[in-house]
Amino acid sequence: MSGQQIDSHREDAEIYHGEALCKQKSHELLDKMSLPRALLPLDDVLEFGYNHTSGFVWLKQKKKKEHRFQAIGKMVSYDTEVTGFVEEHRMRRLSGVKSKELLIWVSISDIYVDPNSNPDKITFANGTGISRSFPVTAFGLEEEEKNADGKK
Repeated sequence: MSGQQIDSHREDAEIYHGEALCKQKSHELLDKMSLPRALLPLDDVLEFGYNHTSGFVWLKQKKKKEHRFQAIGKMVSYDTEVTGFVEEHRMRRLSGVKSKELLIWVSISDIYVDPNSNPDKITFANGTGISRSFPVTAFGLEEEEKNADGKK
């Protein structure tokens, strides 16, 4: 489904190829949307696209990646295609991102920071409305540097 969704948003989108450029552009977009840079710790990114008009964003990577966010002790899985819609302080209608809760993988559909009521927390929600909040700092520069060093 996401491949078709990507195709429908390609027209008028900025599309980048190559790991270094894709990482740079994804970090710039997360900065612009006031979201933590280490939120998408992807490797071997083949393509990054962003449609300014619809807010649709996608990342394609060579293979699925699992990443442990040390500060919160959470394992997150990123599929070969990650898609969603971005807006200020929020990513919604996500696909390709799952968090391990106890023994099961739970799809994450919404990530947001409420700058008015709690700007120090980032909330992750699934399609059923269940959500968990964590410190924004758990997805900040320190986490990004650990990832860049190859530490898990």
